[in-house]
Amino acid sequence: MDEEKQLLINDFSQNKPMRKETRAIHVGEEPLLGDKGFGDVVSPIHLSSTFAREKVMEPTRGYEYSRTGNPTRDALEKRLAALENGQYAVAFSSGMAAITSFLLMKIKPRDHVIAFNDLYGGTKRIFDKVFHANYNIEFSYVDATRIENVEKAIKSNTKLVWLETPTNPLLKLCNIHEISRLAHENNLQVLVDNTFMSPYFQNPLDLGADFVLHSTTKYINGHSDSVGGAIITNNPTDYEKLKFIQNAAGAVLSPFDSFLVLRGSKTLHVRMKRHEENASQLARYLKDHPKIEEVIYPGLESHPQHKLAQKQMSGFGGMLSFKLKGDLNHALKFLKALKIFFLAESLGGVESLIEHPATMTHASVNKEYREKIGITDNLIRVSVGIEHIQDLLDDFEQALQLI
Repeated sequence: MDEEKQLLINDFSQNKPMRKETRAIHVGEEPLLGDKGFGDVVSPIHLSSTFAREKVMEPTRGYEYSRTGNPTRDALEKRLAALENGQYAVAFSSGMAAITSFLLMKIKPRDHVIAFNDLYGGTKRIFDKVFHANYNIEFSYVDATRIENVEKAIKSNTKLVWLETPTNPLLKLCNIHEISRLAHENNLQVLVDNTFMSPYFQNPLDLGADFVLHSTTKYINGHSDSVGGAIITNNPTDYEKLKFIQNAAGAVLSPFDSFLVLRGSKTLHVRMKRHEENASQLARYLKDHPKIEEVIYPGLESHPQHKLAQKQMSGFGGMLSFKLKGDLNHALKFLKALKIFFLAESLGGVESLIEHPATMTHASVNKEYREKIGITDNLIRVSVGIEHIQDLLDDFEQALQLI
């Protein structure tokens, strides 16, 4: 009976008939019953750096060294792929390690990449100051909210289109399906950084993208206690190349961090619903506040791509940005007055975080470029947590009264 139950669980997972909420709990952590295991309902943390062999030429169940493969990391990679409706996932020691490994796998000197002009500051930094400066890789930054801008940027040496949607920190959206169609017509591939939406609210592979990137540090883990990254794809050839880079370069997610992300992912659907509920209420509160110049949230009808958000996302997420009526001093005074919102970089944790892009997450971006695309000194980015909404509103109100 135990063996029959194990076969049923495995077959259920492999055929993926489960809803996303169920996959987030079960895929990758199917209990091993009978003489194959101990029936753990939680994946064990395999801390061993190496694995003993019974036979010289046969690694034990495929495992030889934890940089190359680790059972806990493998369990997480299986779940990440399932959450994004993908076939393969590769987990890295950070989101930036995932970006670096992917570019090492995919791009060669003198290749050209088209990227959204509004990107996480760390992404643009490594594009410009490492891959362009050291390896002569060319990057063109375009407003991808208009597909014709992407089309005009295509060159004979273009290999990849790199998107964030929504972007960080201006929450701009682009049409994943239409850009992917355009890219494929020109023999290009598309990567979408899906960190802001999480796999719960958006699945870029279903919309035509070739790769999905996540900083698992953020919503997938959800508790601000693990740093990690991942790439998900359906392409077996690219997967094998990426696994080679993961092993050769060695920027792998540790077994303990893999366990933390596995644990956090189980409540992804519960958390994302609350994040969105709170963010929506906070956005509507700010929209009508006399001291607020502009609120940027995909769930507001005033958002320029609100209809696109309704079409390609199943929810609007927990991130919002807004501009105060005032200058840098007003912004700093407001941020200092907050009591519940922690002034900190990062996002996607259960606690509410707030930051000033121009001096924090995007400080490495040239000031002239920042202001050109809309990252002004009065712009503030919020990762809305899952606390009681009235406490969050009260905290904002008392801080706004002081400026």
